[in-house]
Amino acid sequence: MRVLIVDDHTLVRAGLSRLLQGFAGVDVCAEASNAEQAVDLAALHRPEIVLMDLSLPGRSGLDAMSAILGALPATRVVMMSMHDDAAHVRDALERGAAGFVVKDAAPMELELALRTAAGGEVFLSPRLSSKMMAPLFGREKPVGVAALSPRQRQILAQIGRGLSSKEIAADLGISVKTVETHRARMMEALGCRRATDLLLLAARHGRELD
Repeated sequence: MRVLIVDDHTLVRAGLSRLLQGFAGVDVCAEASNAEQAVDLAALHRPEIVLMDLSLPGRSGLDAMSAILGALPATRVVMMSMHDDAAHVRDALERGAAGFVVKDAAPMELELALRTAAGGEVFLSPRLSSKMMAPLFGREKPVGVAALSPRQRQILAQIGRGLSSKEIAADLGISVKTVETHRARMMEALGCRRATDLLLLAARHGRELD
């Protein structure tokens, strides 16, 4: 099994390479420190598995995965991250990831992830599986600020800092209309009747939104 390791930290790559070389039948064919290198090295070495960090400088690991799978559809990509956010996991799987592991996983778990992906199946760290399955077992949905999308939370935080819709749009690279649409949806979701109510709520939850 030929594996390409992608992580922007030199020591992490070295540790992973040494660990993987100890797995029977696993060969680390190359290492990359960013998305561009990952795409180029994948095209050059054509690995069966790419072990990809989610957070990379510049383009994200998800962007690199999309580019690699577009050129090499038979390659399997296992994402890894320090974070266990269900939204990140769902996004990765929807984009074609064959697995997702947390970086503090045990070596046995990482080996299982690689072999599961190589076998054509999808692997999730047990901790991630629990988070993904929780909504199916009747747990309460988040309410209030916690129920807002990442973009809405971002906009709400900037509202709390006193920025206008025009300033927020310029800062986030989106249209003023998009900001206003998010404002309206947030007011409805949070039960705010006036714009000042939304501003006060944003200021009250400032630390939670940062």
